[in-house]
Amino acid sequence: MTRSYRLGVLLGDGIGPEIVPASVRVVDAALAAAAAAPVEWQELPLGASAIEEHGSAIPATTMQALADLDGWLLGPHDSAAYPEPYRSRLNPSGAIRKHFDLYANIRPARGLGGGEAIAPDTDLVVVRENTEGFYADRNTFAGTGEFMPSADVAIALGVFTRPAIERIARAAFELAGRRRKKLTIVHKANVLQLSSGLFKRVCLEVADSYPDIAVDDFHIDAMTVHLLRRATAFDVVVAENMFGDILSDMAGELAGSLGIAPSINASDDRCMAQAAHGSAPDIAGRGLANPIAMVLSSGMLLDWLGTRFGDERVADAAVRVEDGVRAAVQGGVSTRDLGGTASTDEFTDEVVERIGSAGSGGPSRASSSPTTRSSS
Repeated sequence: MTRSYRLGVLLGDGIGPEIVPASVRVVDAALAAAAAAPVEWQELPLGASAIEEHGSAIPATTMQALADLDGWLLGPHDSAAYPEPYRSRLNPSGAIRKHFDLYANIRPARGLGGGEAIAPDTDLVVVRENTEGFYADRNTFAGTGEFMPSADVAIALGVFTRPAIERIARAAFELAGRRRKKLTIVHKANVLQLSSGLFKRVCLEVADSYPDIAVDDFHIDAMTVHLLRRATAFDVVVAENMFGDILSDMAGELAGSLGIAPSINASDDRCMAQAAHGSAPDIAGRGLANPIAMVLSSGMLLDWLGTRFGDERVADAAVRVEDGVRAAVQGGVSTRDLGGTASTDEFTDEVVERIGSAGSGGPSRASSSPTTRSSS
């Protein structure tokens, strides 16, 4: 049975107020086409506008409201442009991830066709541990996690714990089991024998519980070369925070553009859709932004909800989101970063029209979602 969901809308900065509403339109169209209940949307303040109105880039009232929602769409933010002291604080995305322990950052990279991708047949998912590793702001109870004992010395600590590695490894293996049953562990255990070594060892221990998954592993530096040379050889890639961040950006570009690179940040009971790219303030407000990454991230949120609640209609809607985007691009409609001429609204209109004109699907359609795709 389908149910009604309450989802948050955080527009963010730069192109956020353009691509997030575009995503809301596409989600609404996909749910209607799948005969699922409509979403109850709740817009919440975040970013530069929130600083002006509430004195915080991520107001306490926003955090409180998010706790009562099933998930939310987070637009990109331009924290580097915030005035002090806000610029030096943990950015809104990091604050939300940390507050809700959104430990799994799932970043698919799949070519859409119709563009000039370096590796158009790329179809992989980077599963990035999101709470510790080499990003210091995730490793301390308070503050950013970096410190300077003198003006000429800066220190940041990487933290690796067995519980955090085990849960991200299990998330990655579960995902690999729903896809092509292959998982790659990325690490630097030859040099960082204790920290990155623990990551590798625990992932391999978890692998014993998944005998049907083929497992290999590569050092982070070698992995960049392998991705460039043979991106199609990889299915699910699991990595610590910083390595996963770098690899997923690279994979997104190989598949076509960071403008088409989606992601979700999830715990066991909450999920946040967030495009992998930044706020692009240079093109903000000009109708030039590519909404694909944010739209596909929103589709991933639907897929997560459908999986968590056993809601086949919402899972079907998730597939319709990707199908609509893919049909629009392959039909020759795209924004200028993909070689087209469509504005943000024109591309969104095309996706909504494609979704509305698509034939009726069924529960089996969910097998083609980027996060659930099987070898069939």
